[in-house]
Amino acid sequence: QVQLVESGGGLVQAGGSLRLSCAASGRTFSSYAMGWFRQAPGREREFVATIRSSGGSTYYVDSVKGRFTISRDNARNTVYLQMNSLKPEDTAVYYCAAALLVTIPTFEADYSYWGQGTQVTVSS
Repeated sequence: QVQLVESGGGLVQAGGSLRLSCAASGRTFSSYAMGWFRQAPGREREFVATIRSSGGSTYYVDSVKGRFTISRDNARNTVYLQMNSLKPEDTAVYYCAAALLVTIPTFEADYSYWGQGTQVTVSS
């Protein structure tokens, strides 16, 4: 069982930066690939980024490549999402999630555990 708690969301102007954090409970954090998803109002939840359990590989949706960076600290049981050059279209609730047995999980169904989400609002 893994419990995930996101933090770091807020209101930022376009072009600004935010860093989201996701703290995980449990002693098996390093066994899980971790991902970030987001859901904008009136839209389905979409994949944003994922990182392998060891942290050696990452994968991003095209719309955030070059602007967002996912990282993890297994000693702190925490995964991060550094978001730079934010755009109004990045406005959404951001969720972190944990996946077991899938190396580079990009689908919601790959993930077993989810956080409650944190709101990111980018003003123009």
